[in-house]
Amino acid sequence: MNHQFNLALRKIKGITDYQFGSDITDILFDDVKKISVERSKNTNKIRYIYYNKNLLLTLRPTNGLLTLSLFSANKIIKKIPAPRLRTVVLTEISDFIKKGRNVFCKHVIDIDPELRPLDEAIIVNQKDELLAIGRLKISVDYIKSFKYGVAILVRKGIDKSKN
Repeated sequence: MNHQFNLALRKIKGITDYQFGSDITDILFDDVKKISVERSKNTNKIRYIYYNKNLLLTLRPTNGLLTLSLFSANKIIKKIPAPRLRTVVLTEISDFIKKGRNVFCKHVIDIDPELRPLDEAIIVNQKDELLAIGRLKISVDYIKSFKYGVAILVRKGIDKSKN
């Protein structure tokens, strides 16, 4: 591994520690030999992080934080018990969420109390099956108390893409 890659990996691990916690960093980067980094052609800044050619994370240039992929969400679900980083929704609406539809407050059954607005969230059904990934729109307290309105803006449902 070259020096440039090691610096990039250290930066990415630092961001994942801050954003998700060191235990999640350990899960996502369990085998460093399988990690590759793609940089922006225009700015040469880190843009995408791959694990065995599967998209793992995307570095958002607007705020310097990471977005999860469906692949990374699956890795996390397998190793971390619910509701950590998750929003549990009614199983009856699974098909809508899988298609990439937003999650409404009234459909949320359980949610990680540590999540904050604009945090990455993994959306699962009551059987802890991955449905989608997205970002919290409002605080957890509001999500629990409101019976209307959007709780999570879904970025990608499992039926919408293979990543």
